[in-house]
Amino acid sequence: QVQLVESGGGLVQAGGSLRLSCAASGRTFSTYAMGWFRQAPGKEREFVAAIIWSGGNAYYANSVKGRFTISRDNAKNTVYLQMNSLKPEDTAVYYCAADKGYRYSHPYVSSLRYDYWGQGTQVTVSS
Repeated sequence: QVQLVESGGGLVQAGGSLRLSCAASGRTFSTYAMGWFRQAPGKEREFVAAIIWSGGNAYYANSVKGRFTISRDNAKNTVYLQMNSLKPEDTAVYYCAADKGYRYSHPYVSSLRYDYWGQGTQVTVSS
């Protein structure tokens, strides 16, 4: 079992930045791909970004490409989401998720690929 704990959310003005962190328990973190998703009120959960186990490849939703950067530190069992040039439409609860690699028939953008989820952290961007 893997536990994921997100932190770093908060209230920021449009144009500002935040860095989210997701700390994972367990010794197998370095073997998992990791993803970030978000869910705004009244909307479905949507893909934000994903990174493979080595950090060598990353994937982004078109809506955040060029503004957000996903990274990981396997020595610290932590994945990050650096969010710059934030917009009010980025307001949502942000969740990190771990992919053990068994559900590889689902693409990284699908929540069905991921096995473990954190509780989420609120990000609010004011205009």
